[in-house]
Amino acid sequence: MLQNAEDNVSCLAKMHLKRFYFLLLLMLLTWPVFAQVDSVKIAGMMRTNNIPGLGVAFIDNGHVVEEKVFGELRNGVPAPADAVFNVASITKTITTMVTLQLVGSGQWDLDAPVARYWTDPEVKDDPRSKRLTTRHILTHRSGFPNWRRMVPDKKLAFQFEPGDHFQYSGEGMEYLRRALEGKFHRSLQQLADSLIFRPLGMTSSSLVWNEAFTNRFAVPHNDRGEALAINKNSVPSAADLFKTTTGDYCKFLVWVMNGAGLSDSLYHQMTSPLAKIKAGKYMGLGWANYPDLPGGQYGLSHSGVDPGVQTLAVLLPKMKRALIIFTNSDNGWMLYNELAKDYLGGQGAAIGDIEMKN
Repeated sequence: MLQNAEDNVSCLAKMHLKRFYFLLLLMLLTWPVFAQVDSVKIAGMMRTNNIPGLGVAFIDNGHVVEEKVFGELRNGVPAPADAVFNVASITKTITTMVTLQLVGSGQWDLDAPVARYWTDPEVKDDPRSKRLTTRHILTHRSGFPNWRRMVPDKKLAFQFEPGDHFQYSGEGMEYLRRALEGKFHRSLQQLADSLIFRPLGMTSSSLVWNEAFTNRFAVPHNDRGEALAINKNSVPSAADLFKTTTGDYCKFLVWVMNGAGLSDSLYHQMTSPLAKIKAGKYMGLGWANYPDLPGGQYGLSHSGVDPGVQTLAVLLPKMKRALIIFTNSDNGWMLYNELAKDYLGGQGAAIGDIEMKN
């Protein structure tokens, strides 16, 4: 069973993460000069917070400025530079870009009912299933809960009319996967491989478990630093369990920053605020959107949280600037503020005050 990206996060962690995302976007905007990260300091923070492994990368002007991996894959095993991380819900960015590639090539319609290719048996008698579109799903307005296992009867059902309002849903993304696979008769892994991974040279990226990752996989750890089981999924998920390296995901983000081969119109839709999440934060097509940043900038982001995993990607398309943070720990979020200060010049106090008022 897929691990929900929200299931195992404490209320405190959620509060800090929500404050952090916008803070980090503002830091990215005001970062003046890149400074080398203090490896000794990072190692100390990782020990203090029981965080075994960390992958961090910074992109500026469309180029990778820094890419490092710290710590261990598991107890006593140093993490190599090409360590493979489960990035949890950041998986959704891959599914989004696969879908938009198909839309851009005229093979998929954002606004056509997905019922043409897939209808879940549990909602087949609900007329709303005939009105559900890809645009509803990518903006998290499908009407579905995050996961059906989280509702009392464990069955999938619409909780509101598709398109009515934002509600984060892994079920929606999985519904889209089934529809894509239904039309193209190829797995999401095969689609991603042909449209993204191979063209971009992402040789260490997969939506399913690959035994070749075994000796460089960052094993998940709980908040006490104890190793957890690895989910070696054989069926691709559209919402979770994407395995990749910081280097591979940098290639992906640079591609996204450069337009991903999409038309101006489609790229604008992807990066526009289409569904309100909260004040200052919206959902575009598959990416969280911050439309009103200083200097006329806007930001995109996606986070990932699974048991033993905390990850974050933030990008500023106009400036072609991005920060990637991958960790194999429930405590990974505890590094975010300090990493932002070290990498971005450190304006946490002033920007933190702004975020507290957001």
